[in-house]
Amino acid sequence: MSMAAPASAEWVHTGYTQRIHFGRGAVRLLPAVLREVGARRALLVTTEGRSGSDEGEALVSSLGRSLAGVFDGVRPHVPVGVVRAGVEAARDADIDAVVSFGGGSCADAAKAICFFTEQERGLRGATYLDRPVLSHISVPTTYSGAELTGFFGMTDEVTRTKQGAGGPTVVPSAAVYDPVLTLSTPAGVSAETGMNALAHGVECAYSPARTPEAEAVALECIRRLAARLPDVVDDPSDLEARSAVLAGAVLGGRCLMNASMGIHHGLAQLVGGRTGISHGLANAILLAHALRFNLQAIGGAGPRIGRALGDEDDPAGAVDRLRERLGLPARLSEAGVTEEDVEAVVRASQSSQAIRSNPRPVAEEDLREVLEAAF
Repeated sequence: MSMAAPASAEWVHTGYTQRIHFGRGAVRLLPAVLREVGARRALLVTTEGRSGSDEGEALVSSLGRSLAGVFDGVRPHVPVGVVRAGVEAARDADIDAVVSFGGGSCADAAKAICFFTEQERGLRGATYLDRPVLSHISVPTTYSGAELTGFFGMTDEVTRTKQGAGGPTVVPSAAVYDPVLTLSTPAGVSAETGMNALAHGVECAYSPARTPEAEAVALECIRRLAARLPDVVDDPSDLEARSAVLAGAVLGGRCLMNASMGIHHGLAQLVGGRTGISHGLANAILLAHALRFNLQAIGGAGPRIGRALGDEDDPAGAVDRLRERLGLPARLSEAGVTEEDVEAVVRASQSSQAIRSNPRPVAEEDLREVLEAAF
């Protein structure tokens, strides 16, 4: 089974209204960006650690009177209770904008706050022409890519399942990328979130729904991250390498807007929701196995991904070698995942839209084999 490149098929590409500010010291532009989107009362959405950091205190100070409140209760995998508390904080502060500051969980929590605030007000946008109720300006400190997209994940801690939602009006209006802010991100977190960004590029590059522009952006995302992520891990103070990887993460976020995810991200979300391991680590461990499973169904996309990774003949092997080079675990069992967790993920798998969108049809037994290979 092969899949024709989308350039020769019918496709629809949506260009979202979004401005990206990138560069050393770009965070100083944040007050101007808020004015640019017409925001007067913003809620800062972050973690307690980021809020109390020197960078967080400086950011709060720079916002001045435009800061209506701080919600620093974000936790990994965005528990439903955190979203509920964030929506209440937004309601109490009577805001017209949110500023997310931190990693992917902070961006996802902010998007969830925007999404459910729109629902509360009965003004949820249905198309890319609708305006958001709350403007979202994201300030990322990792390489997740969540800071650009219109979808988010959140976890029910009782059932230990992770679900997603979103829409066109949840896409952040602006993003401020300052490589200096990533210097405080530990090497291990940089490696994990960098592999998450790489996975965005890989899944987009073979997505049946990708557009030609999305594919081109995805391949460049892969190339940049594969080339420079090891440098960040070798020397976390290398600002030039950090800048290159952060630019790759931008491309990973942008390509997602016109492509679908597949088995890889679907499994990573389910494993993370079930076990609590970081989304980036789940991505890093599962990516090669998911890519290997899909190779027979993606035609020429496999060699193109391989070339971007540096090995046209063995793209999955190139992913594994990169993960090993970054010092990340090879197996889910090394990250605390149990056989019981694997079975629970398999049972929950058919609820995942990403898994249903995979370019190769996936039965439960296929998923079990992929997970056992990664276990």
